[in-house]
Amino acid sequence: MEPLLALVVGALYAAAIYMLLRRSIVKIVIGLILLSNAANLLIFTAAGLTRAAPPLVPEGALRPVGAVADPLPQALVLTAIVIAFGVLAFAVVLIHRAYEVVQTDDLDRMKSTDA
Repeated sequence: MEPLLALVVGALYAAAIYMLLRRSIVKIVIGLILLSNAANLLIFTAAGLTRAAPPLVPEGALRPVGAVADPLPQALVLTAIVIAFGVLAFAVVLIHRAYEVVQTDDLDRMKSTDA
């Protein structure tokens, strides 16, 4: 399973870099979305995939009994998802405002915004 996920992460990074190198600002935002998803999947893959029980401590015990899943990658990815959503919302508002002012999403035509 991990080699397949490594290939998916590589494909997501390749697609994200391709989209980031485009001139359209909408495609750049799509590249940012792909990049954040690739980073999240990379964290999960690097942490190791386990099919274990949730990290819950039974009542009266000092530590979990048996094999448990590592909660740290899940917490990191959840935080990254929230931050990526905030950045995406800001970028969408910024694109909308830039399109209202310049009437294009081509980065080469956005050079003269002082008109």
